[in-house]
Amino acid sequence: MAPLDAITVLDLTRVLSGPYCTMLLADMGARVIKIEQPGKGDDTRGWGPPFLEGESAYFLSINRNKESVTLNFKRPEGRAVLDRLIAKADVLVENFRPGTLGKLNLDYASLAADHPRLVYCSISGFGQTGPRSQEAGYDAVMQAEGGLMSMTGAANGPPFRLGVAIADIASGMFAAQGVALALFARERTGRGQAVDIGMLDSVAALLTYQAGIYFATGTAPSRMGNRHPTIVPYETFSAFDGEFVLAVGNDDQWKRFCRVAELAEEDRFATNRQRITLYAELRPILDERLRTKSRGYWIERLTAAGVPCGSVRDLEELFADPQVGAREMVHDVAHATIGLTRVLGTPLKLSHTPGGIRTAPPTLGQHTESVLTRDLGIAGSDVEVLRGKGIV
Repeated sequence: MAPLDAITVLDLTRVLSGPYCTMLLADMGARVIKIEQPGKGDDTRGWGPPFLEGESAYFLSINRNKESVTLNFKRPEGRAVLDRLIAKADVLVENFRPGTLGKLNLDYASLAADHPRLVYCSISGFGQTGPRSQEAGYDAVMQAEGGLMSMTGAANGPPFRLGVAIADIASGMFAAQGVALALFARERTGRGQAVDIGMLDSVAALLTYQAGIYFATGTAPSRMGNRHPTIVPYETFSAFDGEFVLAVGNDDQWKRFCRVAELAEEDRFATNRQRITLYAELRPILDERLRTKSRGYWIERLTAAGVPCGSVRDLEELFADPQVGAREMVHDVAHATIGLTRVLGTPLKLSHTPGGIRTAPPTLGQHTESVLTRDLGIAGSDVEVLRGKGIV
């Protein structure tokens, strides 16, 4: 039994933040019914290449464990079907621009009276309140306006966006957490509630110690490349055959590092404060010493000595790591058109009620007929009439 068994989620989201949220819920056992636009579907179905047998690799990455129903709920017949699905749902997740669903009487305020147990989660760029709530939200914009890009990149170079859409992903994570908390609260109160997730809020929440530095000093942190603002050495170094990360988190680890590296300068840089203050002197010493050996040499000996370190690896190297296999972070699933394909596993490991990867991402409308006939009792012939009208 998974934690969210018997929970039904109606997924009105598309692109990344919303689908990532609902995928996390689905991994933990929720039944997720993804509502898609007939003939088009989620925008990410068209994002590529690469495509596998016509299926977007992007879409495949964030829609496992879901059922796909195509439905035009802007039409009266489609809205009637949607209303019946809402009545059966525990959770509704949407990431339309604030106000859009209100025009269709599909916002939380419109639904709460008839569905008091419904948990209604909204994900948007700036949240449902505030002077910028009506603006659209996009990951790159949020990384920029949320302060992340100002701190990412070389000290003398331009700001950089992170290599994954971290604003979208973090928002999806917070949304899934919010949904789980609202469901937990419902067990005690009997009532659902609205969960309001703003992407800008989510990015701001990631700033943690960098925000703390700003609050303490009044000075905005600047770009430092791979350096850490308050720990040294904690960054990327070059061996003679490639780059690796050295993460010396305390003074005891520094002593052990110096023994492995045979550095005579241990005492002069004995404390982290000294290493921060004398960074300009320390870094050339470390560069010269670490370039004399291979990555493998340093990682083997430093790891044995209890000094945190690791190679800068690409994804081929990552997924070849037996640790990734042992943790079941890659799964083979049978897709309706592709056949056997790989998806990521879930990082949430529960001892008694684990989730898991049950089904491949759905093809567009793969479950329309089964959901409408089995769950709503609509006759197959009536489903075909709706299909002929472009409703499904």
